[in-house]
Amino acid sequence: MDRPTPAERFADKVNTAGPWSLRRNCPGPCHLWDGSQNEKGYGTFWAHGRTVKAHRYAYEQANGPIPAGLEVDHRCRRRECVAPGHLDAVTHRTNILRSTNHVAARAAVTHCPAGHAYDQANTIRAKNGTRKCRKCKNASARAKRAEQREARLATVEPIRPRAARALAQAA
Repeated sequence: MDRPTPAERFADKVNTAGPWSLRRNCPGPCHLWDGSQNEKGYGTFWAHGRTVKAHRYAYEQANGPIPAGLEVDHRCRRRECVAPGHLDAVTHRTNILRSTNHVAARAAVTHCPAGHAYDQANTIRAKNGTRKCRKCKNASARAKRAEQREARLATVEPIRPRAARALAQAA
């Protein structure tokens, strides 16, 4: 009895009648992995003497080796999907920015809460990499300096209280 090839074993663990993707540019239904999964929800598969991720195996079978420096992105956003049409080899940055996490949401913001554009002239990069609005930061600094100036120039109480009473009566 002949042993099944890795490609045959792989095909036995794929459900091609999965749900249609809600994302654009994902042709056809998702092919869901019915085999084992790791703790993050990605399918795992034993091939060529080692465990590989099922989506990476599917991409390599359809498109050849994954180029150096790139990773496989699920365009349908389903980790258990192994449909070759739903997989792209992209940089890590592109993969993160395509997602729906907080990093992608912050990167999609083009204006500060006050409505100033985050452009080359108006953006300050903080040490931790976040963006700050130069116009808002300058306005905040001006307001703080004005408040400190007002505190220094506050009205001074008269030294002699009698003189203040006399002035009030004269008025």
